[in-house]
Amino acid sequence: MSVNNASSPLVTIVAYDGLCMFEFGIAMEIFALPRPEFDNWYRYQVIAIEQGPLNVMGQIRFEAPFDLAALEQSDLIILPGWRGIDQQVPQAFKESLIRAHANGARIATICSAVGILAQCDLLAGKTVTTHWRYVDQLQQKHPELDIDPNVLYIDEGNILTSAGSAAGLDLCLYIVAQDFGQKYANNVARRLVLPAHRDGGQIQFIPRPMNFNTQAGDIAPLLDTMKSNLEQQWSIERMAKQSHLSQRSLLRKFKHSTGETPKNWLTLERISLVKELLELGSLSVQEIAYRSGFMTAETLRHHFRRHLGVSPLSYRANFQKAGAA
Repeated sequence: MSVNNASSPLVTIVAYDGLCMFEFGIAMEIFALPRPEFDNWYRYQVIAIEQGPLNVMGQIRFEAPFDLAALEQSDLIILPGWRGIDQQVPQAFKESLIRAHANGARIATICSAVGILAQCDLLAGKTVTTHWRYVDQLQQKHPELDIDPNVLYIDEGNILTSAGSAAGLDLCLYIVAQDFGQKYANNVARRLVLPAHRDGGQIQFIPRPMNFNTQAGDIAPLLDTMKSNLEQQWSIERMAKQSHLSQRSLLRKFKHSTGETPKNWLTLERISLVKELLELGSLSVQEIAYRSGFMTAETLRHHFRRHLGVSPLSYRANFQKAGAA
């Protein structure tokens, strides 16, 4: 347990058998690492919900205090990924978690740990999220839940949920920003060598174009040329002519090589370029639209928001905040 000022918020990081060490490590790195440069930083404690050595991922074993009464004194409780959506939560732990919540504790879940709160009946009237891989399973087991499968995290006041794995970093940094201000959160992100904190509304992942494989054959030069000239307009007719294929053969080979249609592949490559231009410079959205092939700022904004969930300028502002911190 940490020894910071007794008035500092007390964060409890929960451990259990089958624990995901990456997500546990996220919580430890954000809330348990000493930060003497910050006043009144968090206190923390690690509490096990089971007695004895815990068997966690990677054949690692460790012990933590089994003290559910201490859990109920928390200001903030972090639940790393649970061992399975279908795995029953121990009754004593559920009761302590419910009492902690009633006492005013905020509870934040990473990945599948939202299933713990579902079993505690703490999610009524709230929208939650989890890793996209677990959405269907969670919805089937708890059909009453309002699940948003697309976002990185959701803040419902005293219940905060996040998507899989690395999205837990975004949620934890968001909590720091809420408790201490964005400048503190940006400083923590810089120490972790992370880019600026991502908005919760960003989608969990973007299906990236596959690297064209060794069987790309006839269209490999075409893909290289298109990536080098995204500002140009690429019709199916032009692509077929450039690769010396019929349009039908082009579409078949393109899908096989990239996993995408030409239109989708172009859009994703252009968005990737837009992100680079937003991060590295101060070009206007209209100029970036020209350079990326979207042509108009309106078209760029439409595709950017549809795929990333934020506007281009909001995306740029996040990186500028991190750099200024």
